[in-house]
Amino acid sequence: MRIILSFALLLSLISCKQEQETPKVSYEENKSSQSTTPKDSSEFKVADLPILMEGTNYLIHPVGDVRVYDVEGRTYGSSKANQISYAISNYNRFEITGFLDNLNFQHIDSTQVKPLTNQKIQIQSATFLNTLAAKTKKQIMVYTLVDADTNKDGKINQNDIRSLYLSTTSGTKFTKISTNFQEVIDWNIIEAQNRLYFRCIEDMNKNGAFDKNDKVHYHYVNLLANEWKVEVYNPN
Repeated sequence: MRIILSFALLLSLISCKQEQETPKVSYEENKSSQSTTPKDSSEFKVADLPILMEGTNYLIHPVGDVRVYDVEGRTYGSSKANQISYAISNYNRFEITGFLDNLNFQHIDSTQVKPLTNQKIQIQSATFLNTLAAKTKKQIMVYTLVDADTNKDGKINQNDIRSLYLSTTSGTKFTKISTNFQEVIDWNIIEAQNRLYFRCIEDMNKNGAFDKNDKVHYHYVNLLANEWKVEVYNPN
C-alpha cells in the first residue's frame, strides 16, 4: 500500500518554477493565530451516516460542516431556493476522505459515542490498515490532518501544514507521529516489517513555503510496539 498525499508538492520539489501560493507557515510574531474571523452563517455542523469498516467492531461517524448555497432561479414554482449538500465525506471501503472536523466512534453493541479528539483539527483522510489487521490482529487507523493554524490566517484548513497521526479502530491511542512544522509528503506500509514509513519536508529557509531548498526527513514506526516510537533513517 502506498499513499501519495500531495502530487503538487512533489512536483514543486523537482521544478525550478516558483509559484506564488498561500504560505503554509507564517513566522510573523505580530500576527495572531487566534483570529476573530466570523464563522460563515451559511454553514452548520452535521454527521454523515455511520461507517463500519470490514473486520472492525466500531461505527465511525464523520462530522463536518454543511454549506448552504443561495441560488437564483425557479425551482418547481419557487423563484429562489436554498441548495444544500449534506455530503461531508467520501468512503472507499477502508478509507474515509474529506475535510472533516472530527470522527466519532461507537461500538456496535453500545449507544455511547466518543470523539476521536477534543482538539480543533481538519481530518483529510482516515485509513484502516486492513491487511495488517488480518495478519497481526492489530487494528490501526492512519490519519492525515491539520492540527494547527501554521499560516496564522485564523483558520485550520488545507492551507496549513498537514500532519500524520495513528489510533486504534476504537479511536483510542490518538497519537501524532510527524514533527511539528514538517509537512507530510507520503506514507507507506511495509507488511514484512510491520512498519509504517513516511516522509516529511521542513521549511529550512523559513520562507513560509516548501520548495527545492528545503529538507526531506525520513521516518518509520513499528506498528506492533506498545508505544508508537518514531525512528529516523537516512536512505540517501
